[in-house]
Amino acid sequence: MLEAIVTNLKNRPKLLLHSCCGPCSTTCISFLADYFDITVFYYNPNIEPEEEYYKRKAEQLKFLKEFEKEISFLDCSYANEDFEKAVKGLENEKEGGKRCSICFYLRLKKTALVAKEKGFDYFGTTLTVSPHKNSLVINKIGEQISKEVGIPFLYSDFKKNDGYKKSIELSKKYDLYRQNYCGCNYGHKS
Repeated sequence: MLEAIVTNLKNRPKLLLHSCCGPCSTTCISFLADYFDITVFYYNPNIEPEEEYYKRKAEQLKFLKEFEKEISFLDCSYANEDFEKAVKGLENEKEGGKRCSICFYLRLKKTALVAKEKGFDYFGTTLTVSPHKNSLVINKIGEQISKEVGIPFLYSDFKKNDGYKKSIELSKKYDLYRQNYCGCNYGHKS
């Protein structure tokens, strides 16, 4: 599918790739860099505490600096209030439930809006590399947003073909800090 996308365009398509963190992005970027001009979009208002947010962002930048191909980076301000407002009333939901779907929607919608505004050809996410995230749910949300915003979403399931295992290996190779929770205070307490 990716080869068909690239073949149908004179230039490599531009992808705005939402990234939750450096470790998760390793496998995704390593695969996609052969097909797209990638800009990593770091919008993660769910991450708490704020120090954790900046620690993960630093690891993302470290990986991009050391990666063998040039990958651009687009940053956002820390906006935890956006997440807290979106999930109000869902604090006690189990991991993987409605709160997570709203979190995915929040981050992917912002990615799509920025991608459209800045003239990208596609938007996508690294979230599907995690064995703790449901790729079907994420892709369904991405497709919904694609229709709402009018920009193509890149379907993915980066955990396939040992993608998650590869992300662990690449994290060791690049000496990246690997967090032990998704980011929100509710997820690692449920």
